[in-house]
Amino acid sequence: MHLFHGLINSYGVFTACSHVPQTTVRGVADSSLTPLLEDIADISVDSEVSLAQLTTLHVGAQPRLTVRCTTPQAVVDTVTRLDAAGVPLLILGGGSNLLVADDEPLDLVVVRIECAEVSLDPHSGVLRAQAGAVWDDVVDTAVAAGLGGIECLSGIPGSAGATPVQNVGAYGVEIADVLLRVELLDRATGQVSWVPASDLDLAYRYSNLKFTSRGVVLAIELQLTPEGLSAPLRFGELARRLEAQGPGERRPVAAVRQAVLELRQAKGMVLIPGDHDTWSAGSFFTNPVVDPQHASDIQDKVRRLRGDEDAERMPQFPAGENQLKLSAAWLIDRAGFAKGYPGEGAPARLSTRHTLALTNRGSAHTADIVALARTIRDGVKTEFGVVLEPEPIWLGVHI
Repeated sequence: MHLFHGLINSYGVFTACSHVPQTTVRGVADSSLTPLLEDIADISVDSEVSLAQLTTLHVGAQPRLTVRCTTPQAVVDTVTRLDAAGVPLLILGGGSNLLVADDEPLDLVVVRIECAEVSLDPHSGVLRAQAGAVWDDVVDTAVAAGLGGIECLSGIPGSAGATPVQNVGAYGVEIADVLLRVELLDRATGQVSWVPASDLDLAYRYSNLKFTSRGVVLAIELQLTPEGLSAPLRFGELARRLEAQGPGERRPVAAVRQAVLELRQAKGMVLIPGDHDTWSAGSFFTNPVVDPQHASDIQDKVRRLRGDEDAERMPQFPAGENQLKLSAAWLIDRAGFAKGYPGEGAPARLSTRHTLALTNRGSAHTADIVALARTIRDGVKTEFGVVLEPEPIWLGVHI
């Protein structure tokens, strides 16, 4: 079984860190682990919860234990002790970027990060958030204080600590644009230190924390702008909605946040508990990066099949030297997978609002979502010669 040791995105309710005077236990705890945890402050131990209850795809088996940590020190103490004992861990913010096997119990301990304090300096624009803070609440706090730079990242599900792990981005902005540093627990040494963003090798949906056991993010620090204006509007759909007059225009942060939320809600990309169109991991595939000749070949094929007008609308953006980034959602649609595919009655379907979201319609198992992901990937490869890479972390299953 493949185990991921990084920090996964989370959904949840924004709360300040609470201080639990001693370890609390729900259910019958694993007796072999109890001695390792019993004197750690600010944790609670749960032996009953499954990953289906902690992930936004609502699938996943039960781990040995789930340890909820409400302070950074509790995270440090829990992780270092379990690491020293050789216990496999899943560090979890809440599971919005995670697809977990559900066919048998998981031989691991979930360490869920729930510390959520946020502080900022409205004059300098520096904002600091603990890793368990719900990301959209961090954005809301910044916008309310008139700080610009992350308003385009509104509505993205997840925890603050997860944002640098995969360099979260949307609507022309990435966390790399504003990240100063992260507070990191080095799992090899047990040391805690602030690491500059320049040490993380941040790139498109990537950092050197992703897919590794290098460390656990405890907090992030961002440099925002204090004049109440957004980051330059670079994304066409958002700029059009705000009726921007030219490229790079800036608008009041509150207006941009509202526009982004409206766009995301229209695509089913904002979690609503009773709406199965939002039971997803967000964008399931990353946008592929290809060379210009491959992009031209794809455009020519679309031209033959669908005409000049559709071919000329093919999204493609510069992505470094001799590289272009294409739209995964656009390719999925042109490969014949419409919104809602494969149709009513299927336990796992494409969202009826956005072809990039694979959704659990309420009764799906992990195998259903995996089968749908493979069908989409293979169909796009057959049609266009492009291999779509999944964005969520796969735990115990493989595409």
